[in-house]
Amino acid sequence: MRSTVVGSYPVELKEASGFKDKLLKSVGAYDPFKESIKHAVFSQLDAGVDIISDGQVRGDMVSSFSKFIPGFKIEDGNTYIVSKIRNPTGEISVSDLLYAKKLIKEYYNGDVPEGKGIKGIITGPSTIIHSSRITSFYKNKDDAIIDLAHSLKKEVDAIEKKVKPVYIQVDEPFLSTGMVNMKVAREAIGILHDGLSIPLAMHVCGTLEGAYKDIANFDVDILDFEFAGNNVNLDLLEKNIKLFEGKKIGFGCIDSSKNEVDSKDKTQELISKGVDIIGKDNILLDPDCGLRRAPMDVAFKKLKLMNDIKDSY
Repeated sequence: MRSTVVGSYPVELKEASGFKDKLLKSVGAYDPFKESIKHAVFSQLDAGVDIISDGQVRGDMVSSFSKFIPGFKIEDGNTYIVSKIRNPTGEISVSDLLYAKKLIKEYYNGDVPEGKGIKGIITGPSTIIHSSRITSFYKNKDDAIIDLAHSLKKEVDAIEKKVKPVYIQVDEPFLSTGMVNMKVAREAIGILHDGLSIPLAMHVCGTLEGAYKDIANFDVDILDFEFAGNNVNLDLLEKNIKLFEGKKIGFGCIDSSKNEVDSKDKTQELISKGVDIIGKDNILLDPDCGLRRAPMDVAFKKLKLMNDIKDSY
């Protein structure tokens, strides 16, 4: 049994302090997020997480991608679709992932244990489009979703080729809302998965009732759901486990909606139920969702609790 994270981690930006950083800042080359990535990586590893993220420290899940993709415009914090969606202007997350991967090697003095590593994370096309407002070109969201899937495929392929992560995760929280055309969403995920030689995961938060049958049929290797802050999903999973045969389950066992450390006994009980339903070989423990909103110390303690329980198996 291994552990991972959904993605985001608390961010604390630090001003340039050393001579080199101040010099870089003076010429506009200082990156204040590098220290945040380092803190996120080392915190996850210190907590015992097996498959980490880069912390997703640079912004919200929509604009972090849409600002690099022609066809989108960001204004007053909102994303608008203003023309045909085309390929990204450059690699979006590869640089941060490579830096995080370098930090993993540094943490383990160059000898990374088997089962440890990093995953690439992108926000899914359905979620980005449904979080944006169409002002031009597209008459419906479905056409925009398919064009965006082809655009994001460039990023997926770049992550696979240059980072060589354990797997790639697509975040699609909108799939549980009932607002998405599931046939189109499934086609979009198929575009992202096409030709991929590493596993593809899809994270869907929220209550799955009404959506789980469709989601189970998506062309992914791992499905990641929330169970700690949700009283419905565990029962749905147990009653419909045959629908998910052949897929591993990302098992949200830490409540990311609460800025306090979870109960050890309740978390232990939840994980035990998950293992009984899914089996140790098919489960990946993680929080329900990202931890960016949690205080630094609470985020770390949540991950540490999860991994202490994992290590008892």
